[in-house]
Amino acid sequence: MVNAAPAATKKTSDGDKEVLVSVRGLKKHFPITAGIIVQRQVGAVKAVDGVSFDIIKGETLGLVGESGCGKSTTGRTLLQLYKPTEGSVVFEGRELTTMQSEDLRKMRRRMQMIFQDPFASLNPRMSVGRIVSEPLRIHKTITSKREQQEYVEHLLEKVGLNPYFVNRYPHEFSGGQRQRIGVARALALEPSFIVADEPISALDVSIQAQVVNLLEELQDELNLTYLFIAHDLSMVRHICDRVAVMYLGKIVELADSDELYDNPLHPYTQALLSAVPVPDPLVEERRQRVILTGDVPSPANPPTGCNFNTRCPVRFDLCYEEPDPELIEFSPGHWVACHRT
Repeated sequence: MVNAAPAATKKTSDGDKEVLVSVRGLKKHFPITAGIIVQRQVGAVKAVDGVSFDIIKGETLGLVGESGCGKSTTGRTLLQLYKPTEGSVVFEGRELTTMQSEDLRKMRRRMQMIFQDPFASLNPRMSVGRIVSEPLRIHKTITSKREQQEYVEHLLEKVGLNPYFVNRYPHEFSGGQRQRIGVARALALEPSFIVADEPISALDVSIQAQVVNLLEELQDELNLTYLFIAHDLSMVRHICDRVAVMYLGKIVELADSDELYDNPLHPYTQALLSAVPVPDPLVEERRQRVILTGDVPSPANPPTGCNFNTRCPVRFDLCYEEPDPELIEFSPGHWVACHRT
């Protein structure tokens, strides 16, 4: 069954918001097998377990949560890098999950990904020019080598790199420069939607703000839409228009950025925000910290009832008896999945 979603208002040409990506009941389960000669499935890792949301054209939707909660798997499943177990992904009005491979290949020009590790995502045997021009060769959008080189130099300049770097190799660059190369590669086919999978987590703090500012500038200039996956909540507030909080494969809260930070409703969101340091020592001393006990349960064996009931500081009997709560709209645009709301 496809769940109802915290849907953005479907906008029209009169200025209303337009939904670019619509996700309904998305699941990605990885099978657990046993046996050496004859393998059989004995379980499943429920990495993504029924998430629903919309991404509005031109916005940045943040996806946050602890490591292992399913953020990166959600991003990769949206782009069909992982085939979903169940659910629907509609991009620019077209259903991706049932699309034939050739049609999907054409759609991938419109959606790209910036990977987390700039050291692992670039082929060390290829020059920067070949790395950035590879999408052009694969999709045959620019066939002339001279035009390819001119376009690559233009892209490098756009992301803040010297265009004369085209003949250098990845090992000759710093982490921040490598991530800029990854951004240039993602822009090569002029996409409308980019999944940024923790694009700054592997970078020095001094470089992170530069990359985030670059992404914001490119968004304004090229009318890009981002799904920004991260665990740095202070940076998420800076760049994102709305924020979705994930826990154990499910979205537990979704709201406008300022609303989520000023009025978090789910106890997990409250715990995450209480861990964000505040630069004012007086405020830091007065504010209440929410300390979670225990570890995140295994997605292969989630708890009965609410997924968060093993660590929730305000749990009660209903949290163990009823199934995992669905997202409900507590106030306009503010969705939460908690039995206490």
